[in-house]
Amino acid sequence: MPLQNKVVEIIYTLAAIAFVFVFPHVGLLPMFTYVIPVLLFIWFYLKRNGESFASVGFNVKRFEWAAVYKGALTGILLFYFLQWAFFPLLAKIVPLEPANVQDFNAVRHHTGMYIFVLCMGWIVGGIYEEIVFHGFIFSRLEKILPRKYATVIAIVFTALLFALYHFQLGMSGMINALLAGLGYQLIMLRYKRNGWYSFFAHGAFDTIGITCIYLGYW
Repeated sequence: MPLQNKVVEIIYTLAAIAFVFVFPHVGLLPMFTYVIPVLLFIWFYLKRNGESFASVGFNVKRFEWAAVYKGALTGILLFYFLQWAFFPLLAKIVPLEPANVQDFNAVRHHTGMYIFVLCMGWIVGGIYEEIVFHGFIFSRLEKILPRKYATVIAIVFTALLFALYHFQLGMSGMINALLAGLGYQLIMLRYKRNGWYSFFAHGAFDTIGITCIYLGYW
């Protein structure tokens, strides 16, 4: 590819990544409705390049039951490793404030709100964020990075962006998102870039977290 075309492709790709990363935080739309324009944007972007959501790992035809239990088990193990092993150890080395979960205060001991947020956890956290980050952003970075190291660098940068995306949770929350995001990305890659695995891992992880808030443990 000529250098000029390569530069244009990189600018175009970075602009697309910037849009899907920033738009949900600008507050132009009511809660959670930002997922619609962002997913439409990704669909148009991929279509323009002759691709589809299948190109970023999300294809209905690739669903397999193994993704349900393997993905969910990964999410459960990841959650408990972080909360029972990693963060207690980290707290002995570096003093960190607990994750800021004030945005979820309405969930505490409120069954109706708990069910609603749990559903959103699977739709927004599970489906939306996996398509956007570990599907779209990861695959776009992989395309523009030096081929020899593209996958590794894309994994790292996607994880960092995923952490920054959760800045409202504070430093502990961002570290949690960074490591969880790495887990979601790796299980997706482990199973031939099948997004169903990361979807169930992410959904299970969020389910435990939201349930802990509902029960008053956080």
